[in-house]
Amino acid sequence: MKKIYGSAADALEDVLFDGMFIAAGGFGLCGIPELLLDAIKDAGTKDLTFASNNAGVDDFGIGILLHTRQVKKMISSYVGENAEFMRQYLSGELELEFNPQGTLAERMRAAGCGIPGFYTKTGVGTVIADGKEHKDFPTGPDGAPETYIMETGLFADLAIVKAWKADATGNLVFRKTARNFNPPAAMCGKICVAEVEEIVPTGSLEPDTIHLPGIYVHRVIQGEHEKRIEQRTTRAA
Repeated sequence: MKKIYGSAADALEDVLFDGMFIAAGGFGLCGIPELLLDAIKDAGTKDLTFASNNAGVDDFGIGILLHTRQVKKMISSYVGENAEFMRQYLSGELELEFNPQGTLAERMRAAGCGIPGFYTKTGVGTVIADGKEHKDFPTGPDGAPETYIMETGLFADLAIVKAWKADATGNLVFRKTARNFNPPAAMCGKICVAEVEEIVPTGSLEPDTIHLPGIYVHRVIQGEHEKRIEQRTTRAA
C-alpha cells in the first residue's frame, strides 16, 4: 500500500468534503500540521468541525481557516491566543465545545482504540457536565461512592498531524511537545495524513523510539516547516 505522497494537496485530493469532521494535532504552535491546513484552505472545503487542543493564532494553524470562514465548529481546550476565534465565537458565527485538556486527549485516544465512551471525574459539578450521563462508582475512601460523567470518543473523518520522522510504512516519531496531541489525534481519524520533516528508510527506526505505529497512518508527506515561537519575552542585555 502506497503511503508516501508528493504534496499535501495530493494526499488530501480524494479525502476532503464539505461538512467533514477533522482532528488536528498540535499544542500551542508546536506540532501544527501547517502544510495540510494550507492545503485545506486552498481546496476551499467548508462547514468544517475541528477537534484540536487550540486554534493556533490568527495567521497560523487553524486560524487561517477561521479567517476564510471554512470552520463551523471547534472542539477545543484552549483558544486564548486567537483574536479572530474570540470575535467569531462572541458574535455567534462559530460553535464552540470546550473540553478539559485531558478529556479531549482521551476522547481522541478512546476513539482510536474503538472505545465509544468512558467515565471521568473531570468536569463533575461544572457546566462541562451539563446534559451528560452521571454515574456513581465506589472509588472513594473505603469504597465510598464518587460521581463520574460519561464522555464520548471522537471519531473523525480525517486526522491531520505533524511528526518529526516517518518511514515508508507510516511509523511516526514525534519531537518533544509535538507528542502531546498529535498521537491521539492521529488515532481517531478514519484516514490519517501525516506531514513530517524527514522520511527515513524502512527499518532504520529503532522500534522502541516509535511513538505511533504505522497501522494508524494512511498517508505521509515530507515538507519544509516554519519554526514559530508562541510567546516571545525579551529583556535588556
